[in-house]
Amino acid sequence: MESTRQKKISRLLQKETAEMFQRELKELLLGAMLSVTNARVSSDLSVAKFYLSIFPDAKAQEVLDNINNAKVKVRFALGKRVGKQLRIIPELTFFLDDSLNYLENIDRLLDEERKVIDAAPHNETEE
Repeated sequence: MESTRQKKISRLLQKETAEMFQRELKELLLGAMLSVTNARVSSDLSVAKFYLSIFPDAKAQEVLDNINNAKVKVRFALGKRVGKQLRIIPELTFFLDDSLNYLENIDRLLDEERKVIDAAPHNETEE
């Protein structure tokens, strides 16, 4: 369970990282749109995990690899932004957040099921 301090730091890092990618580190995105959907900090505040949603999906892995290759640059830029609020800047790890793709797949499957049900003949018995 996350402590209040972990939650506050997670929110701070999520906000600052998202803003940083939009303003300072656009070149890492290769023209894709990125949002930081979640940030988690370890209990000792030494590691931060970021979950990224990248559009279009075709570029997602390439953009993630680009960001992971530039972790030092990203951490340095983040340190300049939050250095007054945190004593130690955590190590950064980035992951793709595929929850939207998962939801879209569920919606697609439900739509297909509705079409099958609607296409089936309805046997109504009159009383």
